[in-house]
Amino acid sequence: MPKKDVGLRIRLNRDLRDEFVEACKSHDLPAAQVLRGFMREYIVKNVVSSASRIRQRESRGNEE
Repeated sequence: MPKKDVGLRIRLNRDLRDEFVEACKSHDLPAAQVLRGFMREYIVKNVVSSASRIRQRESRGNEE
């Protein structure tokens, strides 16, 4: 696994943070690991690949 060498600082409601950390603990998972999983999932679902962007641009060009 690659070395983790950067951080991400976010501001959130203390209650939300506490509930999240407690939920992670109840499953014996570190909160950071769960957050990295959420981030990977979001990327897979929401990032359009370069090839898809090129196809979208090309198809828009054909519509004109």
